[in-house]
Amino acid sequence: MSTNCFKKCALSLVLGLSLGTAGLADPQHGVAMYGEPALPADFTHLPYANPDAPTGGRIVTGEVGSFDSLNPHIRQGSTPWQLRFLTYESLLGRSWDEPFTLYGLLAESVDIAEDNLSVEFVLREEARFSDGSPVTVEDVIWSFETLGTEGHPRYLGAWGRVDGIEATGERSVRITLAEPDRELAMIMGLRPILKADQWEENDFLESGLDVIPISTAPYVVSDFEAGRYVSLTRNPDYWGADLPFRRGTNVIDEIRMEFFADGTAMTEAFTSGIVTTQRETSAQAWANDYDFPRVQAGEVILAEIPHQRPSGMTGYVMNTRRPLFMDWRVREAMIQAFNFEFINATVNGGVDPRITSPFSNSPLAMEPGPAEGRVLELLEPFEAELLPGAIEGYALPVSDGSARNRDGIRTAIALMEDAGYTIEEGVMTGPDGPVTFEILLQTGSSENDAITNIYTEALERLGIDVTVTRVDSAQFRERRDVYDYDMIYYRWGLSLSPGNEQRNYWGCEAGLVDGGRNLHGGCNPAIEAMIDEMLNASSQEDYRAAVRALDRILISGRYVVPFHHNPISRIAYDAELNYPDYIPIYGDWIGWQPDVWWVEEE
Repeated sequence: MSTNCFKKCALSLVLGLSLGTAGLADPQHGVAMYGEPALPADFTHLPYANPDAPTGGRIVTGEVGSFDSLNPHIRQGSTPWQLRFLTYESLLGRSWDEPFTLYGLLAESVDIAEDNLSVEFVLREEARFSDGSPVTVEDVIWSFETLGTEGHPRYLGAWGRVDGIEATGERSVRITLAEPDRELAMIMGLRPILKADQWEENDFLESGLDVIPISTAPYVVSDFEAGRYVSLTRNPDYWGADLPFRRGTNVIDEIRMEFFADGTAMTEAFTSGIVTTQRETSAQAWANDYDFPRVQAGEVILAEIPHQRPSGMTGYVMNTRRPLFMDWRVREAMIQAFNFEFINATVNGGVDPRITSPFSNSPLAMEPGPAEGRVLELLEPFEAELLPGAIEGYALPVSDGSARNRDGIRTAIALMEDAGYTIEEGVMTGPDGPVTFEILLQTGSSENDAITNIYTEALERLGIDVTVTRVDSAQFRERRDVYDYDMIYYRWGLSLSPGNEQRNYWGCEAGLVDGGRNLHGGCNPAIEAMIDEMLNASSQEDYRAAVRALDRILISGRYVVPFHHNPISRIAYDAELNYPDYIPIYGDWIGWQPDVWWVEEE
């Protein structure tokens, strides 16, 4: 299965990134960032979906934490993370077997102007909300304007680059952009569409568990208990069940999300059969802990799902808004003190590779050694703003694997001294006195706890007093959104088609807005310039060069102490659950489980 998958996936990647005209002259069934969609207008189903999958059954997932809201579109409250994908639909839907291609969903066609200054959608006449009412142009306009001005920060940045939205017909709507941006035009097709009438007498910004969303998607919220579970039921009258984009997807009758106080409780629920699927992020646990009776009896299947997406960035983020972490030498010292080889062997059995840059594990990753060619041309104008390693090459330290990590600690001390700190009576001391800081974690991850314990011991050898604070998901989100931390554990997931979202991850403005994802707070004109180059690239070569240059700037910025990543996903699941043999290039990603899974009872 893996060999065939990778051959097919590689072909899809080439098709998705092949170049064609810069704009579309006529309405299309789908649109790709570069070139044409891989699937023709008469496609029958997504390549990674089984059109003959039976309906029925249930899947039960486990989540660590809690929730106090069913509205995933506002900043307030904590919402089950999959709710916005399973109960809301957008004008276009994304194929996860292509880097960035969208096909008609609520909209039957899309037309991006040749100058990339506007995009027009035509709604399907049959599109309906879960209460049976039609999806109208008025609903679309209300959704865009409300989310863009009052919604979660994930929507605000893109809407700020929109000039206007208007109805152009009974079922058509046009969005005009402030400046040419093909990727932004495509992103507009991914905004969830809400029923405007539902919020005439309900406060959109204050809604929590008091308002059950009216859905456009295959599932509706049928039952929940605050902080404990949410049950989604497949709508038998779902309007789009026969759409090619939906054929073979969302066929499981019930999706139940159970919530647990910590990872141990969630694992116990899985081994006992209460939860029916579990992702395992620890290679060591995967090797040692998945031989329990239900596995031996064949009631639980173990699968490793390959993918070709970037590693993203996972680790301890250093907040450069804090004086201590403004100096890159201090940040490099924190990286040197992180004994990855020992930690990886202890926590993961040494199996999982380290994240070497945000786009590692993908064709978009920076190449080792000095920058060359087009990448060098892009970086040279910003040489004065770049930190050591961006142009000449940067690599993370490699220890000898022993617990003491003497070379790393020695290098870290030298860097701290170079930055103006000294060790006095065993205490790292600077201009403001002894060096102390806090690491903020969310409760529930035994793996993160183990990594943090080893890391803080290393920092103690530097004479640094570290406080580890563990809070629940709601408190974690609240502090994260207002950047109230010194160092925080976080993960950025990145795609094979990075675009405008990169501004929210690394851009200057995002670091100033509450709820943004520029958690490190860095502001570098070179980063902004590389994102601009990426968005305006006229060829595949220029696009990749811009991303690789951005990759260099980010890793040499030393904003994060990187952890390991999984080039595969490890999933244990009940034997009655099934998925197609064909795996999309994104692998186990949003839109795969439970979307293309089905239940087939023996």
